[in-house]
Amino acid sequence: MVKVGELNRLRVLRRVDFGMYLDDGKNGILLPNRYIPSQLKPGDDIEVFVYHDGEDRLIATTEKPKAMLGDMARLKAVSVTPHGAFLDWGLPKDIFVPISQQLGKMVPGGEYLVQIVLDAQTGRLAATEKFQHRFSNENLTVSPLEEVDLTVIRRTDIGYLVAINNRHTGVLHFNEIYRDIRIGDTFKGFIKQISDDGKIDVAAGKPGYARVEGEGEKILRLLKEHNGYLPYFDKSDPEEIYQFFGMSKKTFKMAVGQLYKQRKISIEKSGIKLTEL
Repeated sequence: MVKVGELNRLRVLRRVDFGMYLDDGKNGILLPNRYIPSQLKPGDDIEVFVYHDGEDRLIATTEKPKAMLGDMARLKAVSVTPHGAFLDWGLPKDIFVPISQQLGKMVPGGEYLVQIVLDAQTGRLAATEKFQHRFSNENLTVSPLEEVDLTVIRRTDIGYLVAINNRHTGVLHFNEIYRDIRIGDTFKGFIKQISDDGKIDVAAGKPGYARVEGEGEKILRLLKEHNGYLPYFDKSDPEEIYQFFGMSKKTFKMAVGQLYKQRKISIEKSGIKLTEL
């Protein structure tokens, strides 16, 4: 079955003047000429994104939108009508946000965090700002220390509310944030802890020693790129450490301690040094 709003691997049925038809179990879905790779021929399989064109027909493309069905993304409004707004999501046909699915009045050029959904009435892909009810922490599919995909929803008094794998919500606390964050940003993180009432705390990056080992490798690489010495140590300013290494001072100190124990670096009065180049 063809899944609208997702990537599908479909077989080429036949060639026509304006493209190729792909097998959907019915009359076929058109892949227009501009998306056809030069070597593609009937009988071959190809991965395509499927959505509705302006005439409500299913159409295929090898281009990938900025967000697929269920994904959230920060998208720019390109035009506004009395019935809703059209957002640029990376395909020739902009995606529509009905006025009923807007939190406030959208304006051209504005950027808005939306989720891509299937409109219940039309069956077409649409976008909505009213997505929080779609997330639930009742039946969790994640566990502590598990790596997850995070999307920033909004700022709170204690940090940022984030979507976890587009299924649950959690909090990224301010003390876990070591870079500029904007609504709609997406990045990898992990589950720090889950309370008895289903509330989830998350952190950016990798969990445990895997996180430290990854940062340790980064420190070694930067040392090699700077002739084996860097003027950063445990007294360095946390912001300077983050600006240069892209990690918190706590993570930096843990990684440096691990490298020192492994005798890969020495700790000098005002920096760290490779033991051998």
